[in-house]
Amino acid sequence: MNQPKPLQKGDTVGILSTARKISIAEIEAAIELLHSWDLKVVLGTTIESEADQFAGDDMTRVMNFQQFLDDDAINAIWCARGGYGTIRIIDELDFSRFINSPKWIVGYSDVTVLHSKGQQLNVETLHATMPINVAKNSLESLESLRKVLFGEQVHYKIPSAEFNKKGVVSGELIGGNLSMLYSMLGSDLQLKTSGKILFLEDLDEYLYHIDRMMMNLKRNGYFEQLAGLIVGGMTKMHDNTIPFGKKVHEIILEATSEYTFPICFNFPAGHIADNRSLIFGRKAKLDVGAMVELSF
Repeated sequence: MNQPKPLQKGDTVGILSTARKISIAEIEAAIELLHSWDLKVVLGTTIESEADQFAGDDMTRVMNFQQFLDDDAINAIWCARGGYGTIRIIDELDFSRFINSPKWIVGYSDVTVLHSKGQQLNVETLHATMPINVAKNSLESLESLRKVLFGEQVHYKIPSAEFNKKGVVSGELIGGNLSMLYSMLGSDLQLKTSGKILFLEDLDEYLYHIDRMMMNLKRNGYFEQLAGLIVGGMTKMHDNTIPFGKKVHEIILEATSEYTFPICFNFPAGHIADNRSLIFGRKAKLDVGAMVELSF
């Protein structure tokens, strides 16, 4: 995997939105954070742009992202928020210059589309918090972002959930939002999971739909040669009037019951305040035991 260059003090971070509309007021905390790290900030044309729920129409979002991809003065691209919309523009983007001179693309949720594109291009991307969340993020979340951007090592050690499956494995870390991964099945952005560690998280889904998505990932071979599974925040899950009958961890354990790879639940990443940064495409070591350790 090609690694983006670490940032240096004085470098520039471009903030834009590939999905839902957003105001400057909603990202002021993120701008202040970057300034505190001695980084410069450039706001994209998509900030304050509006076309229904989107941050400008599709072409506006394409042109802004393309500009930041091609501009050597922009050292990292930080997606301001998720929502929906990145999948609508991904096929219009030209990554030819980016491949030769990669830079960090940062975000999560709907930005999973860009993480999957990074996998296709053999370039690392950064699954991390976004500007809209900064004011509510944990200090650990923000510090993990700073460390990765500046090329420092990250190592996580967290309590082990009682329903984890123990084991020690190594492999490239990939994944993102379960709903987005599900939506890309059968396309050129479907992940290749053999020998990899897969990370999953989601928000605001019905339990039966989590089951449906896990079954589809299974039927598409996602778990056949998987090295390990990390489950992050499964936030604000819903149930029907007639209960589905299983909790999220039970759904995931059932879908993966025939496999022996280790599984870590409740990892601090996803739609939660403590959203630790994960380097997608980089080889990681996952140790699921009395504690859970993830190192790159």
